[in-house]
Amino acid sequence: MGASLKDVIGSFALKELVEGLTVTLRYMFKPKITIQYPEERTPVSPRYRGEHALRRDDKGGERCVACKLCEAVCPAQAIYITIDPNSTADKRRTRVYELDNGKCIYCGYCQDACPVDAIVLTENCEFHAETRDGLVYDKNKLLANGDKWQESIARNLVADAKYR
Repeated sequence: MGASLKDVIGSFALKELVEGLTVTLRYMFKPKITIQYPEERTPVSPRYRGEHALRRDDKGGERCVACKLCEAVCPAQAIYITIDPNSTADKRRTRVYELDNGKCIYCGYCQDACPVDAIVLTENCEFHAETRDGLVYDKNKLLANGDKWQESIARNLVADAKYR
């Protein structure tokens, strides 16, 4: 009977309410940790896997040598490549390079498999499409992404080089 009397007295004293308000008051006067997203950004890891991009070589041409390793290793089969028939054996190039972001699971296997670091995943997570066809990136869109994010890609590859 002693435990039940204690519970009854605790319920009349609103013990749970007082404990909850104590927690609220304790956190009310601490500094806020909320990030105002569009204006403020949290730091992003160099290994973050966001939007895809194709990099260019030192001369400004496409870096991809059409080895099709990224297409072979992709578990979602989101990459489709055809080799340009006019390219030579020592300088192979792609005619079609398509990547379907709707299928992609952003595993990073394509980036890991590429022997010349042509396909990379950028730190950009702010991309969208209004239709399903808008999620299919062709070679020109991927090269434009590589040009746009060139500095951050280089910085992230240098930061991640000791782990590769």
